[in-house]
Amino acid sequence: MVTVTGPSGATPTPGRMPGAEAYVNTLSVEVQKLAREELGEHPTRREEDVEAVRNWLTRQPYLNARTDRTTILRYLRGCKFSLEKTKAKIEMYYTCKGALPDMFQGRDPQNPTVRAILKMGLMFPLPGYDPQGRKVIFGRMGAWDPNKVKPEDMFKVAGMLFDVLFLEDEQTTVTGIVQANDMAGLTFKHISALPLPLIRKVMLTWQEGYPLRPKSVHYINTPQAFDTLFIIFKPFMKEKMKKRIHVHGSNLSGMHSHVPQTMLPTEYGGSGGSVAENADYWLQKIDSYRDWFLEDENYRADESRRPGKPKTTSNIFGGPDGSFRKLDID
Repeated sequence: MVTVTGPSGATPTPGRMPGAEAYVNTLSVEVQKLAREELGEHPTRREEDVEAVRNWLTRQPYLNARTDRTTILRYLRGCKFSLEKTKAKIEMYYTCKGALPDMFQGRDPQNPTVRAILKMGLMFPLPGYDPQGRKVIFGRMGAWDPNKVKPEDMFKVAGMLFDVLFLEDEQTTVTGIVQANDMAGLTFKHISALPLPLIRKVMLTWQEGYPLRPKSVHYINTPQAFDTLFIIFKPFMKEKMKKRIHVHGSNLSGMHSHVPQTMLPTEYGGSGGSVAENADYWLQKIDSYRDWFLEDENYRADESRRPGKPKTTSNIFGGPDGSFRKLDID
């Protein structure tokens, strides 16, 4: 049996509340250089930037937001240290969090639905990094049973995985992520379970609210239903992101030039542990952050305290025909 280890090679350890202590840089010299050159991070100014965002957050009466260094620094890196973009992205995240209880409430790792989804291994970060130092997120959407799992719950658990990944893995906040998706088993039944308003909400939340830095997205084993799914999602993508998508069809080796085969689960000829072992690792890891998730229920926008006109789901996400605000993805 392969022991699946986390980003640093360690097995799951109890969750902690990062950011309360003095900043300890865990980045390699190479990644620190990347942070300076690509993100505009300057060690001599880092604390000043974190404090500027923290002070701004404490002055917003409607935002009950996390103000720890780890959270703020993650957003600063995701916005290339633009203070205004950082504020806007954090504000959007907590606004979405307050507007979408189906996706952000009930994120208890002991919740039977959450546990069942994690055990399915629908999505999980692979051990290690690609040659560019990026974390690879492996997805198996075709393994989702829409008769048993609501799409809102599936996206809820995906958000939990990203939360823990970015709390645990500082390197990923700099280098970004690569997605590798096996679409085997995807049918039109899956697509019919994804209403357009939900897709709109998910895409806006992830693109404008999360400090993700997606570098490329790869698809293998793409059935006919995939073409329809891609047509639905494509209008919500910026041109930059469209250019980062690679569809390999049944040519698994075509993905290996981007995602080394050794990183992949054993079912795909790799040495990254089986799907079940990876799923179990991340179930344990998220379990260890139960206190963090329970506390996190309290952090969101309170529209009753927003100066001026409160925001509603319709003016945040737009109507069925409406506009959808898209953000350039760095």
